[in-house]
Amino acid sequence: MSKVYVMDHPLIQHKIGWIRRKETGSKDFRTLISEIAMLMCYEATRDLKLSDIEIETPICKTVVKELKGKKMAVVPILRAGLGMVDGMLSIIPAAKVGHIGLYRDPETLEPVEYYCKLPEDCSEREVFVVDPMLATGGSSVAAIQMLKDKGVKNIHFMCIIAAPEGVKRMEEQHPDVDMFIGALDERLNEHGYIVPGLGDAGDRIFGTK
Repeated sequence: MSKVYVMDHPLIQHKIGWIRRKETGSKDFRTLISEIAMLMCYEATRDLKLSDIEIETPICKTVVKELKGKKMAVVPILRAGLGMVDGMLSIIPAAKVGHIGLYRDPETLEPVEYYCKLPEDCSEREVFVVDPMLATGGSSVAAIQMLKDKGVKNIHFMCIIAAPEGVKRMEEQHPDVDMFIGALDERLNEHGYIVPGLGDAGDRIFGTK
């Protein structure tokens, strides 16, 4: 069964409080989303494996720790997921970036694919799928299935705000994918928006309506 990690770090919670405010403008919203993603990435990579290597300091030889094994990739779900990429790359700058384009049909609330471009060696990487919001779970479930269909096995999902309905759907559809969540909210409303949430993350990041 997938593990669900809800972040309790004070800085993450403080910054989420600011992006929830309706008066927070696009410039500040973008900055905060990036900062939250950076802090969450720091927490989500806690269990990465290390190996011992010998180096030489200016004083002597010594053994230090270095990240072991699989390389990483960040795959944002377009378009809102783009807001999280720079923050994550500031922590893991060697990661490659893929893109998955999905939009939610306003009638069925189900995802429709329109774009997918991944690193050639994505199947060999530890992949973090990122999207600020996990609402119905349709987009994230579909995006992760697209990755699995292309042979990707080591997948994690990261979002800033989630609804219980989306978490449940993810657990049912992808029980092998761990989830890292900034805040777990109350529910979805009749329009499929997270309550209390923060509105439409994509519109707020890019200043569109």
